[in-house]
Amino acid sequence: MEVGRLPISATLRGKLISAGYTTLSSLASVSPSDLARELEISNNEAFEVLKFASHGSRLDRPDGSGAIVNGAETAWDMLHKEQLLPRITTSCADLDNLLGGGINSSEVTEIGGVPGIGKTQLGYGFLLIQLAVNVQIPGAFGGLGGKAVYIDTEGSFMVERAVQIAEACIEDMTDYSVLVKKNATPHQVQIQPKDILENIFYFRVCSYTEQIALVNYLDKFITEHKDVKVIIVDSVTFHFRQNFDDLALRTRLLSEMALKLMKLAKKFNSAVVLLNQVTTKFAEGSFQLTLALGDSWSHSCTNRIILYWNGDERYAYLEKSPSLRSASAPYSVTCRGIRNSTSSNKRTKMI
Repeated sequence: MEVGRLPISATLRGKLISAGYTTLSSLASVSPSDLARELEISNNEAFEVLKFASHGSRLDRPDGSGAIVNGAETAWDMLHKEQLLPRITTSCADLDNLLGGGINSSEVTEIGGVPGIGKTQLGYGFLLIQLAVNVQIPGAFGGLGGKAVYIDTEGSFMVERAVQIAEACIEDMTDYSVLVKKNATPHQVQIQPKDILENIFYFRVCSYTEQIALVNYLDKFITEHKDVKVIIVDSVTFHFRQNFDDLALRTRLLSEMALKLMKLAKKFNSAVVLLNQVTTKFAEGSFQLTLALGDSWSHSCTNRIILYWNGDERYAYLEKSPSLRSASAPYSVTCRGIRNSTSSNKRTKMI
């Protein structure tokens, strides 16, 4: 249960969310005096909030008891489930091979890039839109036939690019149908660019409080809008790198949001793709490039992909994965979207 559903005033709910208390579990170990001091409210108000939160936690449990542990599953079941997980193609064979077939559902994947890789629609911005389109490829063509949620924190989403990629995706499906069904009646591609755009649910957020509130709202939204199979946040970093003097607060807010996104991925069998920004940190006597939000955030994602230049060619490096080896693969960005590299060397390079 979320704090937004507690029977308290909107002002108190806003203060709780702004302070990082977005779920009832985050209030479980807080004392009334500490909560009153942090939210700048009276002790009586803090006591009432915690009383409602405690009551709500009991209601959330099926038997009303304190048991919150679900039944175990065997390792064999886990392996079978993982093998059946659908993946979203990137439209680049080398990149798909690097990722074991594409972006994995039920997992959180973080994407970042070195300066100059071209975020604004010419690099990872283009890749995010590609995923929002490709998740809609029908099952008859090897896709998921799903929908996309696109959360834009920087205002960098360009619908014109989405139209171009959607048109190219439909052309690719038509070509694929003809190629595979040479001696039979090919599948008819009935989807239109308009249909693809209508299945990308776009949200523009302008502050970290809006971002947190939206992530908390997604559970209800996806329940009402079936078949959302990818949640994209472009970028997860932007509002958390500004005006944050209290780093402990930022860490708590990010941890709560990361936990919520992981739960959404598991609950709805959806891929969560987060764009991160690049910063520098001092390590081993020199400044090194790293993804933003610190070391604690780096453990919040299942997979991490770093985009970089190798000469005049773009490469993707799989830095982190629980089941795949670290490797790099080339890719190209064209007016049709993400595609195979134009280089003659198409083999994935193992690191």
